[in-house]
Amino acid sequence: MHRFYIAALRAGIAAVILLGLFGQLVVLPTTAADEVDRFPPYAPFAAPYVTVAIAGIACVQVALVAVWMLLTMVERDAIFTPRAFRWVDTIIGCSLVATLLAIGVTGHLALTDIPSPSDGMEVLGALAAATASVGVGAAFAMLIVIMRSLLHKATELQTEIAEVV
Repeated sequence: MHRFYIAALRAGIAAVILLGLFGQLVVLPTTAADEVDRFPPYAPFAAPYVTVAIAGIACVQVALVAVWMLLTMVERDAIFTPRAFRWVDTIIGCSLVATLLAIGVTGHLALTDIPSPSDGMEVLGALAAATASVGVGAAFAMLIVIMRSLLHKATELQTEIAEVV
């Protein structure tokens, strides 16, 4: 892979990790505090939902670090080695944890009576977003599992070719 593409991907990964850190430290707590000030009945839900959101962002950040490591392996032409599976498994694990968090939020939103300042559309929108997150997370995890099996097959083929040569 061309060095320019790897450098561009690394710059993008670094930017997303830093943006996520800003969101975790500033945006989420501030937004939650503002919502509680605007509508005090949200107070019991603010801390748990902010915690889950911070954990979800952390899952994305850890997965991005794993992608960074896979890019390093590509750069060194060592992607078809058993060490690559550790990083792919990390991505799968992160996506599963994030999906489980989304399932928890979806279940909580569906089963809990959360007060709403107007007609309840905020809760329905949050429920729809959480449900969509579950679907996207599950699909992403399945996609990465398939990609892992392709990496496994390519690693086997490269090992066979190396033995022949």
